[in-house]
Amino acid sequence: MQSPAQPKASKPNLYDVPPSSLAESLSGIIEAPYRIRQIEEWLYSRGVESFDAMSNLPLDLRGRLAEEFAIGLPVVLKRTDPAPDASEKFLFGLGDGQMIEAVCMPMGDRTTLCLSSQAGCAVGCTFCVTGFFGAGRNLTAGEIAGQYHVIRQEKQLPTEMLNVVFMGMGEPLLNVDNVLGSLDILYREISPKRVTLSTSGIIPAIDEIAKLETRPNLAVSINAPDQKRREEIMPITKKYPIDELIASLRRFPLERGRFITAEYVLLAGYNDSVKDAHAFARLLRGMQVKANVIPFNQDPNLPAWMKRPDDRAIDRFVDALAEHDLTVTVRRSKGRDIAAACGQLRGREQPKRLKR
Repeated sequence: MQSPAQPKASKPNLYDVPPSSLAESLSGIIEAPYRIRQIEEWLYSRGVESFDAMSNLPLDLRGRLAEEFAIGLPVVLKRTDPAPDASEKFLFGLGDGQMIEAVCMPMGDRTTLCLSSQAGCAVGCTFCVTGFFGAGRNLTAGEIAGQYHVIRQEKQLPTEMLNVVFMGMGEPLLNVDNVLGSLDILYREISPKRVTLSTSGIIPAIDEIAKLETRPNLAVSINAPDQKRREEIMPITKKYPIDELIASLRRFPLERGRFITAEYVLLAGYNDSVKDAHAFARLLRGMQVKANVIPFNQDPNLPAWMKRPDDRAIDRFVDALAEHDLTVTVRRSKGRDIAAACGQLRGREQPKRLKR
């Protein structure tokens, strides 16, 4: 299942060039290493939007760069007023007219930025609004990292207090090359231990991430403890069965103190029983894993039968998981008041379902 590639621009966007390739890409224009370091600073730390802003470069060099390359970040089209929990949703416009959304979520002394990796999603999870609206193209590395740069600058956020999660629009591991390119950029300011990729379970890409020397955190949506029900709400399970997915997670290398996060969306009367909790825990037995329980976020675009369990059902489910000595968290979704909670990003202001 592949999403459409991003369109080719008339000039390459320098933000799409990973730091490791910048010197090679600019070799016909710049030879001095210190000039490369200056450009890296302007791009990957300051997030400038024009070559003219690179004030310590000679004018003729800025002109030559502008002749060969474009430079641009996603444009903020709309920004919600902060929700009661201080979360804000950003609607970004891209160069080809596509729209994507990202979320800024203050959490105590830290802030989490939730980034999109695609303009839509082809996976089609039935409980996800983004999936309801259908597939969209892959974002470039610059468009992904650009969301981070724009929000950080607009909010004046210190980098040492930031976490980044790929839990916005799209399936990151169906756009793995550009996601890895964006990580190359983000790692200049953010430790890999503060970056999380969330996936529906694209096994070949999980195995590819496992081979990296520097790996982000991994979060995997499980959402049902058996093949039949997981396939009903996550059609990707037909291609990547749950037993094969769990096997890929068992072989994923983890340093001491790091865990895979197993995410589980609770749907009232469907997968929220104590019996389901015990089955979910048995699925994870023996793994370095923590369970993240996510009570469903209701949305008028999603099936009417999908409801959020009441608090007693949530507590019973969590207590049953805890009996298995699992580390369990419950995501009390931030951003629900601005439709920015888990599974609610849609990238367009008017509801209009796209073809899958």
